[in-house]
Amino acid sequence: MIMWFANLFVGASMTMVIPFLSLYIESFGQYSGEDVQRWSGFVFGISFLVAFLVAPIWGRIGDRYGRKKVLIGTGFGIAISVFLMGYVQSVEALFVLRAFMGLATGFIPASMALIAAQSSKRTAGETLGTLQTGTVSGGLLGPLFGGLIADTVGMELTFVLTASILTLASLLVVFGVKEVIYEEKGEKKRKYAAKEVLAFIVRSPMLIMVMVVALIIQMALFSVQPLLALFVNDLVGPVENMAFLAGLAFSITGLGNLLSTRKWGQLGDRMGHEKVMLILLILSGVFFIPQAFVDSLWQLIVLRFVFGLAVGGLIPCTTAFIRQACPVSMQGEVLGYNQSFRFLGNVLGPVSGGLIAASFGIPYVFISAGVLFLLTAIVLKIMLNSESKKEENEADSQAHHQ
Repeated sequence: MIMWFANLFVGASMTMVIPFLSLYIESFGQYSGEDVQRWSGFVFGISFLVAFLVAPIWGRIGDRYGRKKVLIGTGFGIAISVFLMGYVQSVEALFVLRAFMGLATGFIPASMALIAAQSSKRTAGETLGTLQTGTVSGGLLGPLFGGLIADTVGMELTFVLTASILTLASLLVVFGVKEVIYEEKGEKKRKYAAKEVLAFIVRSPMLIMVMVVALIIQMALFSVQPLLALFVNDLVGPVENMAFLAGLAFSITGLGNLLSTRKWGQLGDRMGHEKVMLILLILSGVFFIPQAFVDSLWQLIVLRFVFGLAVGGLIPCTTAFIRQACPVSMQGEVLGYNQSFRFLGNVLGPVSGGLIAASFGIPYVFISAGVLFLLTAIVLKIMLNSESKKEENEADSQAHHQ
């Protein structure tokens, strides 16, 4: 439970600046509208870009020296960077602090590796699904709470308040979390070189596919995020609480996540995580595309909630698959690579969404993201059929030799 709250706070801290980021940058001086938009993109994206590069390194450090040490160091690192953001005087300083925040986001892969190492492979889906609701919900609810807090106490105090909560989460880890490793029978303890871990991933097409699924999820979620305020404005017209309504439309997906993720994880434990992933990719595509054709805010909110119910199971299924496919001694590093793919999706999503919206209009962002889910489902189905045939051939071959 401690790790769930810690992940919620860290996930929220990554995205809580979204509603007021452009306003905060405007407060530093005389910037044109184009400058503010450009810097907003840079400042938001740099955290995820740096996190994309360093996540496997943090995973490796956790595997080698202990995941709890990584959690404590990165937790306090994020808290310090968020605290200082409330006192910066220039957009360049804000950019540097967001980059440092990305450097410190080894917290999330380390927490997953810590909990995965304590779970048996049979129940990994349920356990990791529960933990993942914290991270995903934090990332989705962050903009809603960030906007509300900023409206209430001001932008500077929002950073200070968030940093205080992150410090509390880090202290909870220090005093409330004990690191133990669940040892599967027949699984040898050994240290893997970075080359061996990469070779293991490259030799497993399904493992690579699972990481691609993680990338697609984040791309789809974040492709529409920067555009939702404009889309909601088109639906309801100019209103005073536009930031709140846009935050609500984005964050309602997080509520769907919270309600469904653990159940999907349990189903994955019973019938196979890759099979559940296939079902959820199809459902995600089916619920994402109609969002392009809504003509009222309540229709958009209902569809985004139902989409949240479906997409909520995809991330724990990817994580649980890695728990089952990898030896425990390299899990942190492999989960780090998986987290890198997710962070890359956070960077590519807003960029691709912006390009599609500028060329064809915002509805086409929903359509293209939905189609991407369905295409990914087709590729996964082909790979599952191929794996199934391979297993049948191996079984026939063994029977023939006997």
